[in-house]
Parts: sequence; structure tokens; C-alpha cells
Amino acid sequence: MPGSATARALADRAAVTLGLAFRDERRRRRWTLDDVSARARVALATVSGVEAGRRASLDTYARLAVALGLALDVTLSDRSRRAPRESTDLVHAAMGELEARRLAALGYAVAIDRPYQHYQFAGRADVMAWTVAPAALLHLENRTRFPDIQAAAGSYNAKREYLASVVARELGIRRFDSETHVLCGLWSSEVIHSVRLRPATFRRSVLTLATG
Repeated sequence: MPGSATARALADRAAVTLGLAFRDERRRRRWTLDDVSARARVALATVSGVEAGRRASLDTYARLAVALGLALDVTLSDRSRRAPRESTDLVHAAMGELEARRLAALGYAVAIDRPYQHYQFAGRADVMAWTVAPAALLHLENRTRFPDIQAAAGSYNAKREYLASVVARELGIRRFDSETHVLCGLWSSEVIHSVRLRPATFRRSVLTLATG
């Protein structure tokens, strides 16, 4: 049916975003999967599946959120009224150029706006810097604003989960021994307001506010 592929993609993305959020909070609390299963009264296999990004029922998501002390927020927006893509933002582009020049001057291999594909998850890495020996990766995601914080968090978490393995495979190495992911926000009143409005969301990311 028309739109069914888009609907499935949206559902998959939401499942991955929720799964990563649950996993991060469980690890922050130093709980095991068994701990969450017992507290949420959800089967162990289901908890493991949710963290892996598999879809579950709304009741399951709610049980896990309550057990982990998380709020389960849902945001719907009119896709036809979205703000212009950040790729057209001159400030966003300038941030990437500045970071890339600095990292290249330090001797790292650098890529800007590099596409990646991991099964059904596709995206672009704003700025990447890496070395092969030792195998280390730095990924910077730049944001000049956060019109949809949940979408931004979902995109960043998907890259944090899958980007390194894709790049390692392309470089012909087994894996990176060290990987660092940073969400870089422009130092502006709009971004600072977003951080203050949703502090829990940003605490689960590594956020650097970039000044001129």
C-alpha cells in the first residue's frame, strides 16, 4: 500500500530510538537485563529485543519506562511544515569546515558529510576523523538548532550505535579500539533554551556548545 514503506521506516526508527534510550539508562544504573525484566515484569527476551531495536507493544515500552524511571514522551509534527534541512545552513557548514581543518592539521584523516548505510538505517556523519594505527574514531554531529529534539536524539543515537562498525568495515579493520561521539551545539540562545528545556535528553548525549 502507498506509504507503507515510510510507515515501517518510521516505526523502525522509533523502535531503535527507544531501545537505545532504555539500554543507556539501564547501563547508567548498572542494572542487568534480568534486573529490568524483573522490575518491569517483562520477559527477558523482550527486554533484550527492545534494546536491540526490535518493535514491541506500547504497553511494553510503558512498563520499561516506568521501571527505569523514564518519561515516555510522544511528539508528532507536520512533515510539510518542517524547517529547512541543516545541510543548507551556512553556519552548520562553517562549523564542519572549522572542525575538519583543525583535525586535519593535527594529522587525522578527515571526512565531511560522509554517508553510511547499515541495513535499513542510513545517514550522514557531519565530521569524522580517524586513525588506523591505533584504530580510533571521532564523530562530530553539529546542530545549530533543535526544532525536533527527539528526531535529533534518534539520529545521533543511531550513528553512535552503527557508524563505527560501518566505517571500520570500509577501512578494512575489524573494529575501532576507541570511538568517541560528540553532539556539538551552536552557542546560541535557541540551543541553550533547548538544553534547559530537555536536560535529561542531553545528559544521555555528549553535548559540546561551540562558540565562535
